[in-house]
Amino acid sequence: MNNDMGRSANRSSTMAQEARLGRRQQVKLSDQVYEVVLKDIVQGRYPEGAKLPTETLLAQEFAVSRPVVREALARLRDDGLIQPRQGAGSFVLKRPGSALLRFAPIGSIADIQRCFEFRLAVEPMAARLAAARRDEAVLDKIDATLRSLRDAVEMGTVDVESDFAFHKAVADASGNAYFSTTLHSLEQSFKTAMLLNRQLSLLNPSQRLNLVLTEHRVVYEAILAKDEDAASTAMHRHIQDARRRVFDGDSPRPAEP
Repeated sequence: MNNDMGRSANRSSTMAQEARLGRRQQVKLSDQVYEVVLKDIVQGRYPEGAKLPTETLLAQEFAVSRPVVREALARLRDDGLIQPRQGAGSFVLKRPGSALLRFAPIGSIADIQRCFEFRLAVEPMAARLAAARRDEAVLDKIDATLRSLRDAVEMGTVDVESDFAFHKAVADASGNAYFSTTLHSLEQSFKTAMLLNRQLSLLNPSQRLNLVLTEHRVVYEAILAKDEDAASTAMHRHIQDARRRVFDGDSPRPAEP
């Protein structure tokens, strides 16, 4: 009987671990651990300054291996949410705004971040080539999308279609069809991330919306000036900042110079 009770307790413990993680098929375990720990940070289970459980404890909590936990924690670190301290563990640096979970299903956040990572590898090069190869026709096309973005910002919103059109126009201006095709294939994921940023921007419109417009304008001006390094840097900074803004906290950030 004691053995039966022990097996029953083990089954209950395993079920509880799997329920906490979700165990969604076709979703990496590290993504699932990432999402649950992120949710715990957003909801205040681990407030700013708090130490996270050790890798071993998290591995036990989620019934996964330590390398899985390590990968999830590395991504939280890359997102600027936690900071490892030598010999002391990982500590929460920033608590994202509670609106994040309201606007984005927890299961989509890892995909959004992966999309940002991929864009960081692709779009700065497209912008560099656009600066080298642009002509008046593509400049007019980029400028038209920028004007549409400006009109939307002046009305206190962000036009997701114009935002995507801007990035697509830059890819087209690269003169390499692979950039355009790649961006087209990412359109749905791209717009999902943009829509999330748009919804979060509307919580602090005067600051966030103007930042979005300024970042696009800097990219355009670098392409206009045929400054390849500046175009690549501006696009990289814009995507990195868009990624960071997903995790901005409830309190407003100081204005950037």
